[in-house]
Amino acid sequence: MTIRNWVKFAFWALLIGGIVNAVASLIIRWDFYQPYLVNGEFVEFLAAVVWNIVLGITMSVMAQAGFFAYLTLHQVGVNVFRSLTLWNWVQILLIIIVLVDIIIFRFAPGANTASDWFIYGFLLIVLIGAAFATALKKVKMTQKPHVLISTVFFMIVVTSLEWIIALMGRQENIDVYVALLLFPLVAVNAYQILMLPKYNTQSEIDRKNLEERRKARKETTKTAKA
Repeated sequence: MTIRNWVKFAFWALLIGGIVNAVASLIIRWDFYQPYLVNGEFVEFLAAVVWNIVLGITMSVMAQAGFFAYLTLHQVGVNVFRSLTLWNWVQILLIIIVLVDIIIFRFAPGANTASDWFIYGFLLIVLIGAAFATALKKVKMTQKPHVLISTVFFMIVVTSLEWIIALMGRQENIDVYVALLLFPLVAVNAYQILMLPKYNTQSEIDRKNLEERRKARKETTKTAKA
């Protein structure tokens, strides 16, 4: 990918993370925002929104780091197991392990009521549902069925590792951040896995156009000298 296209790719990822987190916070943390509006403290309200945008951008940076780490991991996995089919089975096993870990070691210790389990169950459905929706879209875009497992792996396993900063917390209001931070991570990761081919293709086109311009300049220079 060219630097120009990488900057575009990263910029949109940052923007998506910030906007999604801000919107999610208005829903999940409405009790935090409401007093500002009731008391007419609009500057404080906007400051809170901006703070959540910055938080979303921070999550986007983490998601971008995780995405490029995954690209390396995927290539290493294929090379180590010398078979895409075998690597896919390993990824399925890791998906199951991560989901079990989330339920038993992350959700269960903090779930004291049925309401807690309902919230955690909803978040798990969001994670898994987004993973399969993104994977099906990826298959449709590429016409390559084998990318289904690797996309689901990325959306579940890598997103969960990025989400761990909230999942491992035990503060009084940690559930708010467990719910809040999932949405920008899922949105940014879906964007990255779906849009990377577009930017790679555009980078190839840009390189060809650059080479053609260089050749044209050389021809012009030769003609001028002649």
